[in-house]
Amino acid sequence: MQANQAQTQQKQLALFDLDHTLLDVDSDYLWGEYIVKHDLVDEAQYRTANQKFYNDYIEGTLDATEYNEFVAQFLSSLPLDRLDELREDYIKSEIEPHIRPKAMEVLCQHIEQGHEVVIISATNDFVVSAIAKRFGIEAANVLSTPLEIKDNRYTGKLADKPNFKKGKIYHLDKWVNKQQLAGVTFEKTYAYSDSKNDIPLLEWADVAVCVSPDDALHAHALAHRWAVEDWSI
Repeated sequence: MQANQAQTQQKQLALFDLDHTLLDVDSDYLWGEYIVKHDLVDEAQYRTANQKFYNDYIEGTLDATEYNEFVAQFLSSLPLDRLDELREDYIKSEIEPHIRPKAMEVLCQHIEQGHEVVIISATNDFVVSAIAKRFGIEAANVLSTPLEIKDNRYTGKLADKPNFKKGKIYHLDKWVNKQQLAGVTFEKTYAYSDSKNDIPLLEWADVAVCVSPDDALHAHALAHRWAVEDWSI
C-alpha cells in the first residue's frame, strides 16, 4: 500500500475550451470558410450548410454528429498529406491572428505552476490538434470530436461520440481514468469556457471561469457566483 501511495502524483488540472475562449473566433466555422474561399467545395451549397450549422450551435440546437459528418465528408475527399498542407496554411492565415493574448497568458501561468493543461473542444480533432500545438499542448492533452481514419484516409464518420455538451464529460472522464491508472490524481480542477453549451464542463470543475460568455452563460455565472472575465481582442 505504501509503495502505491508513493507512486501517486497529485496535480491540478486546467481545462480550456478553444473557440471564443482561447481564440477570438470559431475555428470550426472558419475552416469551412477557408475551404470555400480556396474553391475546394461548392461555395453556395457549402456556405449555406455551414452557416445553418453555426446558427444551430449558437442556439444550442446543433446535432453534433450530423455536423461533424458534414465536415468529415470534405476531409474524406483528399489524402492526409494534402489536408496537412491546407491545415497549416489555414492556421497561419485564419487562426494565429485570433489567438487571445490573455488566454495565452492564463494558460502559460497554469503550465508554469506545474498544472496539467488540457484543451477540450467540440471541434473535430483534425482542426483542434494542430491549433493546440500553437499553445504548446500536445495531442495527449487534447480532447476533441474524434473523426475516423481507415487506410490512411478520413472515412467521413466519427470514431466516437461528439465532444459536445455532456459529451465533453464522457471524453474527460475517460481521460481522467487513464491518468489515474498512470498514478496521477487531481486535487483541484479549473475550467474556462465562453458557451452555455459548456455548463456541464464548468459544473464538473472546482473552479469555473466564464470567458467573455454568451448571454445565457453570463446569467448562469451570475446566479452561481462563477467568475466572469473578458479575454476578447
